[in-house]
Amino acid sequence: MCTHTVPGCAACGCGGGGGGIGLPLVEKPPPAPVLERKPRVALAAALAEVGPILGLALPMILTGLILYLRSMISMLFLGRISGLALAGGSLAIGFANITGYSVLSGLAMGMEPICGQAFGARRHAVLGLALQRTVLLLLCVSLPIAILWASMRPLLILCGQDEAIAAAAQSYILFSLPDLLLQSFLHPLRIFLRTQSINLPLTYCAALAIALHLPINYFLVSVLGLGIKGVALASVWANLNLLLFLLGYVYVSGVHKRTGGFALSAESFRGWGSLLSLAVPSCVSVCLEWWWYEIMILLCGLLSNPQATVASMGILIQTTSLIYIFPSSLSFGVSTRVGNELGANRPDRARRAATVGLGCSFGLGLVAFAFAVSVRSVWARMFTADEAIITLTASVLPILGACELGNCPQTTGCGVLRGSARPKVGANINLGAFYGVGMPVAVGLAFWAGLDFKGLWLGLWSAQAACVVLMLVVSRRTDWDSQAERAQLLTGAASRGDGIIGSSIAEGDEKAIAGKAAAEDDGDEKSKLAISIKIEHSMTLS
Repeated sequence: MCTHTVPGCAACGCGGGGGGIGLPLVEKPPPAPVLERKPRVALAAALAEVGPILGLALPMILTGLILYLRSMISMLFLGRISGLALAGGSLAIGFANITGYSVLSGLAMGMEPICGQAFGARRHAVLGLALQRTVLLLLCVSLPIAILWASMRPLLILCGQDEAIAAAAQSYILFSLPDLLLQSFLHPLRIFLRTQSINLPLTYCAALAIALHLPINYFLVSVLGLGIKGVALASVWANLNLLLFLLGYVYVSGVHKRTGGFALSAESFRGWGSLLSLAVPSCVSVCLEWWWYEIMILLCGLLSNPQATVASMGILIQTTSLIYIFPSSLSFGVSTRVGNELGANRPDRARRAATVGLGCSFGLGLVAFAFAVSVRSVWARMFTADEAIITLTASVLPILGACELGNCPQTTGCGVLRGSARPKVGANINLGAFYGVGMPVAVGLAFWAGLDFKGLWLGLWSAQAACVVLMLVVSRRTDWDSQAERAQLLTGAASRGDGIIGSSIAEGDEKAIAGKAAAEDDGDEKSKLAISIKIEHSMTLS
């Protein structure tokens, strides 16, 4: 029997206490192994991050589907007017996408990292300034775009288009000119709300606008008999309604009050350096990807059966546009989360948001692939009864699904780069992947290897594969502590109307960044040096 008197006796496990009363001398069993809790904690944190990301993405998916429905309604009315109206309207929409909408959308994305990081840093006045500057920027850019649209007909004829189709396209695009003005407000306003995690009001406003779109089309086209002009005006009217609904929400909710209100300030007209250093590469990145599909349509006209391949390409682009709503919404959600956390100086949470978002994107890619494969035999029949087009579309849909395996992570990776204010990296990746890899592969397989239409889509698959690999490498090598430091400097520069931070980060001028850090700091020389070293290191990674 144990006679130890030391409390908590470790020799026999009796607990001590003495007094001659004890437990039998039995060897204490070995302690149970302590489970490693760190992976469990990391898994729980990752699962907890899924909720906020999906909370941002799901309303945007609904909004995207609603806006997609608007384009389908417009195409339906164009088709009911005549084949010429459908051809002319489709040509005008394609021209508008290439020369106008892609440019405005890309430039507006320059404000996304500024607003996302400023909201996380609770610098709400920066959001208002970014909104006003971006609207002014888009309005300025809209002027040369409007001049180009007004002279579209001779350009189309010069490119060999049929004169009747070119005339119909000119009518459509002339009545779409007011849409440039509306888009100059809509794009920045949507980003302004989205980066503050205000998404459901966007969905409600879009639903109201589309609910009115069908009767407006009927009134303008069928009642007033405006034809193709009526379809164009109806689309403009839908965007006007959406803008009015959003402005009404912003005013009633008071969101504008904490960001400086609607009134323009003198700061809005100067200090555009930070915005432009982000907007220009964002625009380049968006345009490079948008233009790829338009180039593919042109290449289809050079294949063995151009009529069937062009028609099939139209169906497949509509399909990939529908699928794209899902990864793009996830990308916006991830961008907002990453930007907010970097702005709040929480680099670990920003890294987690990026990692979880990329993980979700791979799962989304598998779902998109399964969808494309499962509907390959019936999908084209919803658009046409031509057996040649149906067969061609069915043969390429599995390749389209394989493209989505890369497109979903690639799109989400672009969101990570936008949230961390690195659009220039995304532009370089898109340029190298789509035009350095994808285009040569597409042309080589389609025309030299004899794969024809499939070769073009295999070229797109190679571009997406290259994109996702490069995105993952950049994400893996990101120094998130340095990105958090950059976020503090970027939002500080934007709030003062100073372009040094944005432009110097884009160009890699670490001296300018160190100078800005010195101007902001209270005198702690070690902190200044640490900021400069961290930012210099992050630029070598990105």
